[in-house]
Amino acid sequence: MNAKQQFQQTYPKAFFLERDLPSVEQYLRQQGWLLEKERVKILEKPGEGNMNFVLRVITSWNRSFILKQARPWVEKFPQFEAPVERVIVEATFFKLLQDIPNLKSFTPTFLDYDANSFILATEDLGSGADYSFLYKDGQKLSPDEVRGLVQYLSALHQIPPPANFPENKEMRLLNQEHIFNFPFLEENGFNLEDIQEGLQEAAIPYKKDVVLKEQIAICSKLYLQQGKHLLHGDFYPGSWLKVADGLKIIDPEFGFVGPAEFDLGVFVAHLVMAQQEEELIETILDIYEQSASFDKSLLFRFAGIEILRRLIGIAQLPLSLSLLEKKTLLKQAVNWIKTGNSAG
Repeated sequence: MNAKQQFQQTYPKAFFLERDLPSVEQYLRQQGWLLEKERVKILEKPGEGNMNFVLRVITSWNRSFILKQARPWVEKFPQFEAPVERVIVEATFFKLLQDIPNLKSFTPTFLDYDANSFILATEDLGSGADYSFLYKDGQKLSPDEVRGLVQYLSALHQIPPPANFPENKEMRLLNQEHIFNFPFLEENGFNLEDIQEGLQEAAIPYKKDVVLKEQIAICSKLYLQQGKHLLHGDFYPGSWLKVADGLKIIDPEFGFVGPAEFDLGVFVAHLVMAQQEEELIETILDIYEQSASFDKSLLFRFAGIEILRRLIGIAQLPLSLSLLEKKTLLKQAVNWIKTGNSAG
């Protein structure tokens, strides 16, 4: 049984989204998502999706929009199961933010959602690219971009979380495994030598470090606990888009109500791995509007864990770093986790 058959057997009412123009047009018409006499002209792949299957639909009326379908696996790594309910989280997140003025400008407009097929329709933000280019040598965020990213998180974390916002437990459990557990297993079947010669050996001391793993376990429990703030949940350059209309934030399928320090920690970790200016960390902390309970040490612990899991876990990044540079980052990350201090 192939993936499509398995999906349709599990969800008999669902439409399986493919790059097949006639079937997509028929589906859109049945959903009432096409205007009268409007036809589908072109289907495009808008970018490299990690979690979901994504299509750009261009119609005969020069209208375009994005379709995203969640399937019971990770699109980039189909060997890993993933809950289809993640698209409900994304739909809820976008619907909420489009009514908040200082967040609406960063967010694609929610159009509709098909609960039977786990398909979300949103505004097409147009041609552009995510910020993964930051991982290449010499690429820097502008001051306006830094300010925009921090202001987005500040505004997001100040929203009173809706009582009915999805708990997103299954996605958090998936994330917990790949952030806090899998990278630190001594035998996990993932050969880091395939990534970079010498990386496997460099990782061994951290996989054996009992004190380090105890601190990671504490952070792992905090990640799963219900917190006070609405989080994006995956705030890194792959979720930031540079388009003609400016900076946009997408892919909140890992969103949940949790500790604000997690979003900030992931943000800081990726700026460090992208070799941005060291002063940016202090700039971020100056601009970000902290709550009274904000824990700076927890931010650095989450940041250190994110660096480690990206360097020695399966979710690798297109980093242009030498082995020596990665070893330096690993050591820095471990200091952050153990001390909760950027100077540690």
